[in-house]
Amino acid sequence: MSYTYDHGGNVFTVARQLGVLPEEITDFSASINPLGMSPLVKDALASALDSLVHYPDSSHRDLKLALARHHGLSPANLVIANGSTELIYHLPGVIHGKRALIVAPSFSEYVRSLNQHRWETRDFTLSPENSFDLDVDALERTLAEGFDALYLCNPGNPSGHLYPLDVIERIYRICTASGTFLILDEAFMDFCEEASAKQLIARGKNGIVLRSMTKFFGIPGLRLGYAIACDTLTERLDAMGGPWSVNTLALTAGVAALQDSEHIRQTSELIRQERNYLLDQLTAFPMLKAYPSSVNYLLVQITGGITAIELKERLVRQRILIRDCATFTGLTSGFFRIAVRTREENSRLVDCLANTLK
Repeated sequence: MSYTYDHGGNVFTVARQLGVLPEEITDFSASINPLGMSPLVKDALASALDSLVHYPDSSHRDLKLALARHHGLSPANLVIANGSTELIYHLPGVIHGKRALIVAPSFSEYVRSLNQHRWETRDFTLSPENSFDLDVDALERTLAEGFDALYLCNPGNPSGHLYPLDVIERIYRICTASGTFLILDEAFMDFCEEASAKQLIARGKNGIVLRSMTKFFGIPGLRLGYAIACDTLTERLDAMGGPWSVNTLALTAGVAALQDSEHIRQTSELIRQERNYLLDQLTAFPMLKAYPSSVNYLLVQITGGITAIELKERLVRQRILIRDCATFTGLTSGFFRIAVRTREENSRLVDCLANTLK
């Protein structure tokens, strides 16, 4: 039986195909906080149920204020959305131009959204041979050919590679000089917040930072994201989303999640420990090469005559999901991605890999 899907996290479909309950499957294909949502979020959601008889607050005031305090920004620099993917689909209609350069491998929705607006796209493909490092000089030469927008994910997805803030600052200066608008996707930056370019982008007029609240805060089912940019751009994006694109429960969850500093600390510590554990365990497999990561997932390359999709098929029979990465530009059939989860779950994955690859 074939289990195909465009993104990770399709646990419900796979559960139906296997004839089991979703909770019987351990999902390493979606990079979501293994601790789940904060207890404060659960309490806040329960308290907000009665408010569902009213329309959501279309100004998103409370969440903007909470995010502004969290990041040290002005609420005017923020726009709230029904997941960062909603913003990805709005942006091609807001940015002036028709030619985009995409640093790959990266999130497939960039190209899909651009195609809908009839943009021309080109990939600037990074190589696993040098651990997806970015040659900024080569990027500058490419941008000089004339591009209206540059899409860059930091940390990289699916590579997990983190580009330091000074590198992003240089890229931003290059974009400004070449007349290229920078779309900086920081969907996983909560795991390494100190490297965020949010302050740089908020001060300027030639870029936008995309952020997600579904990964780190463990609420993908609610769909919640936001962007950081100058106030003129956030106003335009606000107008595109419609008056009630973000529901009351999502807005409530976002505010409560930012208030739980202990859950934030525990999440960061768990991911650091378990990422190191997985990296250490995977080195014992001659057929596997795990790439260094700064976030809650690892990109892994498999050799020895088995493809990632074959490995996925074998593991799904053991009720474990991984993310086949062959569909990412620049990657081959030998790449897959795994989320960092709890020690018990990570140990089970290692055991299943040992049984599968022996």
